[in-house]
Parts: sequence; C-alpha cells; structure tokens
Amino acid sequence: MKPSRFVPPTEVPGLAARRIAADILDGVLHKHRMLDDQLDGVGAHPGLKTLADRDRALMRRLVATILRRLGTLGHVLSRLLDRGIPSDAPRAQSALLIGAAQILWMEVPDHAAVDLSVRLVQADRRAAKYAGLVNAVLRRCAREGQPLIDEVKSQMLDLPPWLTARWIATYGEDTARAMAAAISVEPALDLTVKSDPGGWATRLHGEALATGTVRTLLHGSVTMLPGFNEGEWWVQDAAAAMPARLFGDIKDKTIADLCAAPGGKTAQLVHAGARVTAVDRSPNRIARLRENLARLSLEADTAVADATEWQPPGELFDGILIDAPCAATGTIRRHPDVAWLKQESDIGALAAVQKRLLQKAVTLLKPGGTLVYCTCSLEPEEGEQAVASVLAAESGLRRAPVGRDEVSGLDEILTSEGDIRTLPSHLAHGDSRLGGLDGFYATRLIKS
Repeated sequence: MKPSRFVPPTEVPGLAARRIAADILDGVLHKHRMLDDQLDGVGAHPGLKTLADRDRALMRRLVATILRRLGTLGHVLSRLLDRGIPSDAPRAQSALLIGAAQILWMEVPDHAAVDLSVRLVQADRRAAKYAGLVNAVLRRCAREGQPLIDEVKSQMLDLPPWLTARWIATYGEDTARAMAAAISVEPALDLTVKSDPGGWATRLHGEALATGTVRTLLHGSVTMLPGFNEGEWWVQDAAAAMPARLFGDIKDKTIADLCAAPGGKTAQLVHAGARVTAVDRSPNRIARLRENLARLSLEADTAVADATEWQPPGELFDGILIDAPCAATGTIRRHPDVAWLKQESDIGALAAVQKRLLQKAVTLLKPGGTLVYCTCSLEPEEGEQAVASVLAAESGLRRAPVGRDEVSGLDEILTSEGDIRTLPSHLAHGDSRLGGLDGFYATRLIKS
C-alpha cells in the first residue's frame, strides 16, 4: 500500500510550548488573568493537555522567567527597538519577550530562540508583518543584550515602582534590594512532610531546613516524585508552614481554619491531631482542598461560606487560624504575576476584609483560646498595623509572643514584639535557588 500523499505537517519541536506561553502571557499582561488560573483547574489553557511533561515544564519556566524579569526585558527591548514594541500585535510583543528571555537567562541556543519566535509571529495574522523586525531585534539581543542588563542592575526594574517605593519606605533600601534580588531567582520546591524530614531530604535529593521543611530542586512533575501518590508530603513554602505550628499541642482540640483552601495549613492541623473545620467561600477551592486531603489520607470538616458571616453550629473553638486574603506581595518569588496584577489601591480594600475577619474570629473563639493571624503580604497595613488595630479595639485579646525556639532559632524572622515576619531575602544559601522564604506575617493572640 502506497503511503498517503497528504501527510499532515509535523509542528516544529518546541513551538507548541512557546505558543501556549504566549497565550498565557497575554492572559496575564493584557487580560489580567492570574497565572495559576491559566495553568490548573477549570480555566486552564486547553493546549496544556497535549503538551509532554518536558514541554510543559519549559513553558512554565519561560512564562515565570519573563514575569520575573519583565522590567529588565522592557528596558533591553526598548534599547533595541527604534519605535518601541509594536502595540497593534500582542503576539509580536510576546514573541520578543519569549525570545529575549531565552537568550538572556535560559539554556536555549540563540538560533533556536530566534527561529521559534519568528515562527510564532508568522503564524499570527496581525503580527506576521513584524517577522523581520522580531528576527533582527532578537539577533541584536544575542549580541548586545547582556551589557544592556548590566546598565540597569542597580535599578530594581523588575518590580512595579509603587511596590519598590513601599518596600524601601518600610524595610530600608538595602533590604528592599536584597528582597528584589531574591525574587529574581526561581525558587526551590518546599515540602511539608508527615515525618522524617532528613530521610525525605535524602530520597528527594534535597535538604532539610531547620524548621523541618524539605527543600529540593524540582526536575519534572511534582506528581512523579517519590511519596506523592502515598500522601507522605504536600507542597508548602517553608514560611507558609510556620503559622499553623504556633498553636502548640493541639491534639483533640477544635480548630477553625478560615480562608483554608488549598489546604496546606489544614493538613498540618489535622496531622497534628486537631479536629479541624476548614472554611472557604469558593466551592471549587473547597473541592480542591478535599482532593488534597484525600491524597494525604487526612480528614476535616468543610464549610463553603464567607468566613466573615459564617455561623457554625455547636460550641466555640479552641483555636482559630486566619490566613487572610491579602495583596500577596510576599509570594512574588513563587507567583511572579502578582507583581503585575496587583495595584497599591488593592491594599486598603483588603485591609478592611482582614479587619472583619479578625473581629469575627474573636466571636468564634473560646475564652483562653488561641487566634493565629497571618498573611502572605509584605505590606504592614495587612500585618502589623491590622493586628495593632484589633488589639486596640478588643480589650479581651493579648499578644502571646513567639519564642526563638518555636522558629528553630531563626532570630532574623522574629520582630521586636514577638511576631513572625519573613522576607524573601531571609534564609540565605550559597546556592541562591535554595535560599529565600515567601514574605509572611504571623502573630499569636490569646482571648482572655
């Protein structure tokens, strides 16, 4: 039998990953869609199902690299373009960002980065006329890009100006620079393990941090790592794992975890022996929480509700954990889209929600009970100032300072008042990929 004369053309290897990366970048930068929403769940890009694991990992790294270095990329491309980035063809903009990021920061041959970006443009009706421009600019980038980066290394371009100004005002210029440098590096994978951190660090070719978190460099899919299917660990930044530990011994105690999804802190509380009620306003997020707990063979009661209006049946709780909605500026090292999706004006509205959550939590707590409040924000309005406000308004609350032994001797993360304040530049390491923490604030309050 003769072979068919009409064989469908085979797509150039790697082009699909870059095309999906361009779509997702457009979603973040022009449609203000969160990166996670485009990677997982009901809103995930449909093309992800057809990508091999290797291409999926490449696509994720490519998008994250561009969002981490967006300001620097903008500077480099503006210097290489006579008339600026074309505004009438988003795919041309994406192609330039994708090509330049590969040339400047990724182990992709320059010729492949240029060729695939040109193909991206040629396949788009509006952008095709810019194919020659993209080719020329990216070839210049390969020759001249690094000196252009060196020109602006000291300028913290990879954060929006409003955020840079806030961090300098709050933490000082030197610390703000150290934070910006830490955020520019792709972080390692952090895991909370049920037991034997040292053993799991060995199995996963990582290291056990002083706090018990296992940190490793990820190669491939998380789901393929030893222990995933057996439910021996879950993904959770080392800083995010600290607040749930502030309750101390909670065996057989009742804890309400407000704003609980995706469930890392719920899992910690249940594993420690507490009877936990996990509350979240999103049915989809609660469903995700239940799935995560099922993989871990852990059980908790769940409630789909706005925590500020939730009226649980039964008695008051021994403990309340609030991981409050916030501007999430402390998570930029893991979620670089946050820097470009949030606005300074968001902080005031979120601070009002945090105040209502704190007030509600006090009414749900037994006398003598413990309230742990935390946010993954670096903004004081959402941390220190929020707690100062509730302490001034609620005479029946007092702070219970965190001791250095409770944070494994990490003095740098304790404030003078005994709260936890982690910064991206904390936990320095010789290999920058293995250092750093998400920016978190946590305090422990007791109801008298």
